[in-house]
Amino acid sequence: MDTQSPWLDDDQQALWQALLTVVIALPAALDRQLQRDAGISNFEYGVLAQLSMADEATMRLSDLARVSDSSQPRLSKVMDRFEARDWVARRPDPEDGRYTLAALTEAGRQKLAESAPEHVAQVRRLVFDPLSAAQRRHLTPALTRIAATVRRELEGG
Repeated sequence: MDTQSPWLDDDQQALWQALLTVVIALPAALDRQLQRDAGISNFEYGVLAQLSMADEATMRLSDLARVSDSSQPRLSKVMDRFEARDWVARRPDPEDGRYTLAALTEAGRQKLAESAPEHVAQVRRLVFDPLSAAQRRHLTPALTRIAATVRRELEGG
């Protein structure tokens, strides 16, 4: 293969088009389901889920932004909405006052618990059910590698 060609070859083009559909259409489908069933976006669900998996359901906002693949301004707007709904509480980090912690409240845990069943069912329908176990085993390391490359690029390196 000519690595200097400015064009993707047929195999690369097929993979690229399928990946574009996944990265554009999958979030839209998940957003639609979550908005309909829970009144939140896929991004908001992901933020709640990340907090729920953290030690003591608490994280520094800068770390939460990183694991949520978000900018801090975008996350700050979500935190404003979550605080207004009593789903999170923000407070200064006692270990370093320059940082702010977000803690999932009981109401936030409840919102996540109410939202999860239909969301997980939709993820299974759209992502896991179409694939065999062998396909999932191959896809995981490939997507993990792509995700790491993209994150490095976004972090400036």
